[in-house]
Parts: sequence; C-alpha cells; structure tokens
Amino acid sequence: MATRRGGPRITLTEGAIRILWTDKVLTILPAAQPPDSEEAVDFVIDMDQIMTWDPPHQSVEIGVEELQIIMQAIEADLEKLGLVVAFE
Repeated sequence: MATRRGGPRITLTEGAIRILWTDKVLTILPAAQPPDSEEAVDFVIDMDQIMTWDPPHQSVEIGVEELQIIMQAIEADLEKLGLVVAFE
C-alpha cells in the first residue's frame, strides 16, 4: 500500500493489517465492533493489544510515539481505500 520515507509501510491482508517499519513487523488482527457503536466501521483496532512487535522482535515494546505514527498511517491508508477504522 503506502510507503512513507522512514515511516511505516501498511499492508491490508485478508483479515489483518500488517505494518513493516525498518526491520520490524506488526500484525494487527481486527477486534469485534462494540454492540453499542453508533457508526459502522470496517476495521476495529484494540489499542490494548498492541504492545510489542512480531517475532523475532517480540521483546521490543512499541513506544507511544511509534504507536501514534502507526495509527496515523493506518487511518490514512484505509481512508484512501474508502474504509473506516476505529481505535478502541
């Protein structure tokens, strides 16, 4: 999908979002949409589940600044596809 100079590259796969940033990978699986949600969304991301990178970097925590950049990249890329993402 999108490539940003020095930033994360986002790929939408069947049922997941994959983020490649430098030599690290993060796979995000969708969460269930809350039953009381007022608007329909295409992808719900449970922020509490994003703690570390995928193996072999599972011991490396994802910092707050990195997480914010990842969220912005996901939102921008999915918006280009006409998809709505919610961060819970």
